Amino acid sequence: MRVNIHEAKTHLSRLVERAERGEEIVIARAGKPVARLVAYAADQSPRVPGCMRGLIRVADDLDAPLPPEVLAAFRGDV
Repeated sequence: MRVNIHEAKTHLSRLVERAERGEEIVIARAGKPVARLVAYAADQSPRVPGCMRGLIRVADDLDAPLPPEVLAAFRGDV
């Protein structure tokens, strides 16, 4: 199904329901397709512990105190 942007904004809830049922909705601007609305499919594959080993580096100073100027910015003192 193809709809224009105005129609998609007006009937978004209805279009989402159709996408949930498996239909693909193409949203067009001036008749040119610009987006697809499809049902969300979460990745169901099991996570493998340790699969990122050696790919992520944690800085040695990860838990070091923040510099005073950064702390001041968080407090809104700047």
